[in-house]
This record gives sequence, structure tokens and C-alpha cells, in this order.
Amino acid sequence: MILKLIRKRLLVTLIFFVFANLIFYIIDPHTIHWQNYFKRSIGDLLHDWLFALTYCFTIVSLSAVINKNLNKKISWTDSPQKRLLIETLLNLVMVIIVQLIVNVSCRYFANFESIIPTWPTTEAFRGFVQWIVVSMMMVVIIMGVNIVNYLSSNWRSEQLRTYKLNQAAMEVELQALKLQIDPHFVFNNLSVLSELILEDQQVGHDYAENFSKIYRYMLVNSKKDIISLEVELKFLKSYIFLLEHRFGNGVHFDIQVNSQCKELYIPPLTLQMLVENVFKHNKLDKKTPLQVSIYTIEDKSLVVENRLNPVEKPVLSSQIGIKNIKRRYLLLSDKEPNIVMNEQTFKVTVPLLSYDK
Repeated sequence: MILKLIRKRLLVTLIFFVFANLIFYIIDPHTIHWQNYFKRSIGDLLHDWLFALTYCFTIVSLSAVINKNLNKKISWTDSPQKRLLIETLLNLVMVIIVQLIVNVSCRYFANFESIIPTWPTTEAFRGFVQWIVVSMMMVVIIMGVNIVNYLSSNWRSEQLRTYKLNQAAMEVELQALKLQIDPHFVFNNLSVLSELILEDQQVGHDYAENFSKIYRYMLVNSKKDIISLEVELKFLKSYIFLLEHRFGNGVHFDIQVNSQCKELYIPPLTLQMLVENVFKHNKLDKKTPLQVSIYTIEDKSLVVENRLNPVEKPVLSSQIGIKNIKRRYLLLSDKEPNIVMNEQTFKVTVPLLSYDK
């Protein structure tokens, strides 16, 4: 990576050197510098070229440093005018400072007078101004290349991010579809529904309503990137209604969510996946019900925690649930879920996201 950067910078330096000399010649081809240019010895020419290449490399490197640091603070996409003004001014100041250092150095090194006459002659001042103009012209060209490179890289990164996000969303959608057509899920819920209708028609009706809400939610929201916690909790409430009627006293849910946090967002089906993960890896016992707690904490995060009661034969995981949640958070923000497990509990903390419409 470092070698590639050095090669790129040397190539830009060489181009800068060639074009700077051409522009410098076009501006004023009748200066003493150009009249005596090829009358000097090979040694003097090589000496001058080495000096000029060092100058060009310095300008190119410092311009790259300015560009790199500004990329961290002022984005081209967010504030293009401000970025252009600041970067241009910083490069102008940099070129003037470098040129002043060069001219001051030339006062003490007579060998460089063939390149830049020493002060305070008119020729020296004119050369000073010309080198600044030429350097700024080349810096502007370098800035243009950097802008194109920055926008191109951002576009590729955004395309890759969108692709990965779509891929993650497709996995969630497939998971939702799998749940919809899962014969065990459908059979178990229809069996419970038929029993409830015989026992209590009102409860059976409520069960059917929540059953349909689950499917409606999956069809409408599984393709979305994020959804409000309030909407997700309403869906979870329907899902829990089915679970509690299927498993009776074998499970107990405790939900304590701050009302302000309900306005924040999470990836859709996050809670369903976490709750499903609890049932997949723990057994139910009416004497010691499986305790599942869902609550918010002060740093605007949501916690899904359960007491451990591991099944005797662990179920092979599909690797879709928690890994998918982690990947979606990685694509949506700079935050990620945190998993803590000890001998008694399993706890997953997921960040709640803000969303500016």
C-alpha cells in the first residue's frame, strides 16, 4: 500500500515537473534562465532537475497532506464551496511558504542561481511570482484529480454499502418468508388457534388477529432498512401473544421501554430474531418459566436478556439471526450490538438509531 502511494506520488511529481517547465517557458520564454538553459553542462542540468523535482515532490506531497486532512473535517459532498475555498487558500499559503524557503535558501547557495536568481533583483521577484503562479496552476489540477478520485471512491463505497445492505435486507426477507411458510410455525399456530376457538371464541379471534398482524408486518416492513422502535414493539407484542398462548406458563416476558426511546429506530425484525434465538437455545419449564426481559438503558440502547436454561441437544443455528443484525448495524451506523453471556444469563444490547427525515 505504501509502495503504491509512493509510486503514485512520484508519477504525479514527474508530470508536475514536465508541465510546470512547459508553462513556465510559455509564460516568459525570453528570460535568462531559458536563453542559457541548454548551454550549461550536463552536471548543472542534472543538478537543476534534481532541485526542481524535489520542489515539485514537496508541493505534491504537501498538497496531498492538506487534501487528506480536509477529507476528515470538511466533506466535498456536504460543503463543496467551503471545501474548495479552504483547500485553495491552504494550498496558496503552502506554495508561498515553500517558495519563500526556496528563495531564502538560494541566497546562500550560488549553484541555484541558474534556476532562481537571488533577491533582490527584478528577475528574482518575477521568477518568484511566476513559480507561485505555475505551482498554483498545477495544484489546482491536482485538486481536480483529487476531487474526482474522492467522489469516485465515495460513489464506489456507497454502491458497495448499498449492495451489502440490500443483501442483508434480502436475508431478513428470506427469514421472514421462511417463517411464513415454515410448516411447523404454521401448524403449531393453527393447532393452538383451533383449540382456542373451541375453548373461547374471543381469545381465538384475538389469536387470529395477532397471527395476521405478524404476516402483515413481515410483508410490509421486511424490505425496509430501519423502522421505529414503537412499530417494532407493536409487532413483537403480537408475536409474544402467540408465544404465550402456545407455551402457557413456560415463558414470561417483561418489557420496560422508555417512551422517548420509542421514537428511535432499529432494523426491522431485530426483536423477533432475538426472541426467536432465545426459544431456539433454551428449554421451557412451567415450574421455572423462561424469563425474557426487554428494556432500554440510558445510552439509548435496547437490551434483550434471558435467563439461561439450555436445551439438552443444542439446535444447529442458521447463522442468520444475530450475525445478520450485526452486519446491518455495521452498514447503517458506526454502532454495533453487544453480546454478553455468563453462567446465568444471555444478554444482547442493540443501539437505537436516530433518523433525520
